[in-house]
Amino acid sequence: MPDAPEMAIGCVLGFDVGAKRIGVAVGNALSGTARDLSVLDVRGGQPDWPAVQRLLAEWRPDALLVGDPRTLDGGDQPARRRARRFADSLRQRFALPVHLVDERSSSVEAARRFAAGRAAGTRRRGDADRLDALAAAVIVERWLAAPTDPIPSSTDPDASPR
Repeated sequence: MPDAPEMAIGCVLGFDVGAKRIGVAVGNALSGTARDLSVLDVRGGQPDWPAVQRLLAEWRPDALLVGDPRTLDGGDQPARRRARRFADSLRQRFALPVHLVDERSSSVEAARRFAAGRAAGTRRRGDADRLDALAAAVIVERWLAAPTDPIPSSTDPDASPR
């Protein structure tokens, strides 16, 4: 029996998970583009799940992406465990494919893009609270550039990261 064809992916939502905020971006696999959407608050260690649900209802993504904040040597850290818990919760709550994407230096890239936007007059100082969403857009762009090479989203310690 032949293998089932892979599901075509059009829209993806990406998340940059932090202790206080989660940046969200949307990406289009057909055009290979991403843009920042919003920043969600984290209260008492819990994401704003109703806001996540609203975003999923609005964008109807085919897959979800979560930034994997690995250390430079690929090691574990509290932020990485938080991101993996969030990824597992997304999968359980919404029954969508979830991929972890190496997010090292995504915040640096987001800050660079924000500064360039300020210099060009397309971003204002008041937009700085959207840096987490801009970092999520960087994460989405990375995945769009190499979607067939995802990091396993399981918190299984034997799962091998890329």
